[in-house]
Amino acid sequence: MIRAVVLLSGGMDSLVTAAYAVSECDEVCFLHFNYGQRTEKRELSCFKALVNYYQPIQAKVIDYSWLSEIGGSALTDRTIPLQEGTISSSKIPITYVPFRNATFLCSAVAWAEVIKATRIYIGAVEEDSSGYPDCREVFFQAFNKVIATGTKGEIPIAIITPVLHNSKAEIVQLGIKLQAPFELSWSCYTDNDVACGICESCILRKKAFAQAGFEDPLPYRN
Repeated sequence: MIRAVVLLSGGMDSLVTAAYAVSECDEVCFLHFNYGQRTEKRELSCFKALVNYYQPIQAKVIDYSWLSEIGGSALTDRTIPLQEGTISSSKIPITYVPFRNATFLCSAVAWAEVIKATRIYIGAVEEDSSGYPDCREVFFQAFNKVIATGTKGEIPIAIITPVLHNSKAEIVQLGIKLQAPFELSWSCYTDNDVACGICESCILRKKAFAQAGFEDPLPYRN
């Protein structure tokens, strides 16, 4: 029996990752984090809708508000303005949340040890335009070594990154194949009601659906 913990933000990449995990695991457990992000309310709403849709055996929401207290990201610090209408050309964009994936994985590993889950799925994408350092294959390879040396070792626990080397368009295509409910996902960085259509994440999502040849089920303000 394969039991897995799935990190599920409610975004497009994590949705497709969750659909992938559901397709190849016997049991899945969904894990979501509220960390003071601008669209925390909508992301939580999407998570709850996806829990209802996929019916995991367990689902948890973790309070990570300390990430917003640390700041350092335009997603958590309102004094840092978000860039609109463009895709970041800098190596590490202002939407990078310092060491976020590492801290999320720590919680996921701890839970996996308790519930005897052997896999942790995360929807990180290395080859898109994000440029986040904690979305690289080398990072996950290193973290797998941390897991092996820092846990009891009673069960093998591995991080699975099914969309790591996919383009955004390929992720849409995979999601369509897996019948992922894209209408229950959220990508906008700024708004909780209607997606703005002009932040970097909205631009990437709209471009992905266009390149994949499918209609995005979400409406956009712009």
